[in-house]
Amino acid sequence: MKKIKLLLVEDDEAFAFIVKGSLELLGNYEVCTAKNGFEGLQAYASYDPDIIVSDIEMPEMSGFDFIKKVRERDLRIPVLFASGRTNPRDVINGYEIGVDNYIKKPYLIEELNAHIRAILKRIPNFGNEEENKAKGLISIGQYLLHVGTRTLQIKGGEYKLTEMEAKILMVLYEHRGELVKKDDLLAEVWGSNGFFASRSLDVFVSKLRKYLEADKSVKINTLRGEGLLMIV
Repeated sequence: MKKIKLLLVEDDEAFAFIVKGSLELLGNYEVCTAKNGFEGLQAYASYDPDIIVSDIEMPEMSGFDFIKKVRERDLRIPVLFASGRTNPRDVINGYEIGVDNYIKKPYLIEELNAHIRAILKRIPNFGNEEENKAKGLISIGQYLLHVGTRTLQIKGGEYKLTEMEAKILMVLYEHRGELVKKDDLLAEVWGSNGFFASRSLDVFVSKLRKYLEADKSVKINTLRGEGLLMIV
């Protein structure tokens, strides 16, 4: 299993140093640290973590504000609040903004590791990409496509795709970052490039764009007269 890329946002630098070192000694973690929510946002953008562990009370930007901003662009990344503030109002506020779980400080590294493992176990697309493909799972940005059931999932919702929508999406994803000529796409999905198939393709692509609009990093661009380009 790949190492877990963890972003630790903690203003107590001595404590962060201990947590980082202890997690990395377990052998399954790569840890990036930030001292507050502002630095956390910068680290999130450059480090691309698998999971975030954040304190709540921090200078410059609190954990609440930090996670709100993360959730504006990423609905799927797991978030664990690690804080001494665990009164009911804080817990409710955390879940309302998209936190997955809490752990009370101070904590044992084994306890933190157990929380992280439990959260990641619930994420079907975490791990080896080849294993996911074998299971019929395709990760598309913040989305997860279940090929067998043609279900497109994102945190907070899911869409049941038609057979044609699923085929188009899979072809575009397989050629992500590449121009897919319209005639080639029509031939692969419909077996023809007639007028009816061409108009149907436009409708299906329009629907797919609506399904994917929650993740701004995923785009299906139309290059007039040339074809389609998926960016992830």
